[in-house]
Amino acid sequence: MASPKQLPLRDVHLPGAPSLWPLAPGWWLLLAALAALALSLWWWQRRRTRRRREAERVFDEALAAATTPAAQVAAISELLRRAGRRRDRAADTLDGQAWLEFLDRGSKRRDFAEGPGRLLLEGGYRRQVDPAQAAALRELARRRFLQWMGVRA
Repeated sequence: MASPKQLPLRDVHLPGAPSLWPLAPGWWLLLAALAALALSLWWWQRRRTRRRREAERVFDEALAAATTPAAQVAAISELLRRAGRRRDRAADTLDGQAWLEFLDRGSKRRDFAEGPGRLLLEGGYRRQVDPAQAAALRELARRRFLQWMGVRA
C-alpha cells in the first residue's frame, strides 16, 4: 500500500512569536490617550499656578500701594469684598458682624468674628493702627482672598 514515491511526513511547524514592533492599533490608541491625559494635567496645573500668581500679585500690589497700616486695612477690606462677590452677589452689602460672619463661613475657626479679623470693622477709619495687628490681619485676609479667588496653596 505504501509506495516508494510517497512524500515523507514531518511534524507541524509552528510560526514564530509575533513581534512587539510595530505596535497593534489598540496600543497606539492607548498611548495617545495617555499622552492626551498627561498634556491636559500639565496644562491644568500650569493654569492653576498662573491663576494663583495673578491673585497673589493683585493682593500684594494693593497692599504695597497702601502706605499706612490703616490704609492697608482699608485695602484688605476692599479686596475681601471683591472676592466675596464671587461667593455671594450680595456680599458687598453686608456690614458689621454680618460681614465678619460671612468671612468666617466655611471655616472651623472664627478668626474674623472673634480674632484678628475684627480689625476690619473700624481699622480702616482709625488714625493709628498697630502694625502687628495689621500684619496678622494681612495673613488671615490673604488666605481667605486666595481661597475665594479659586486658588489653593
